[in-house]
Amino acid sequence: MRRLVFCRIRAREDIDMEMQDKIKLALAGLLVAAGVVGFYMIPADQGILRALSFAAGVILAAGAVWLSQPGKSFVTYANESLVEARKVVWPTRKEAMQMTGMVFVFVLVLALFMWLVDSSLSWLFYDVILGRGK
Repeated sequence: MRRLVFCRIRAREDIDMEMQDKIKLALAGLLVAAGVVGFYMIPADQGILRALSFAAGVILAAGAVWLSQPGKSFVTYANESLVEARKVVWPTRKEAMQMTGMVFVFVLVLALFMWLVDSSLSWLFYDVILGRGK
């Protein structure tokens, strides 16, 4: 019985946490919308103030998202991605230049091949089969 009560309390906390996150995300959307509305409500000749209004809305929205559980999960994911990117063995400048050169050569060969096939098919259909090239 005691375990069942604990599970119900725990489940209610999870539901409340999800509701809090939904509220934070909705608040973030409203803050961005307020920034956009502020941008259009301020006269056009006050461009810096308009930009600051929009930037403030976006920055406050980012703060609200960052305080939510999905925002914290995203920050953790981004940090782990940076750690993994540091583990990558990047090619040297010489290797990168060689690979880039090979790509250019392959593209050139493929373009010549496609031009040759196109010209051959045009000659075959228009000159040989239809006789329109004369």
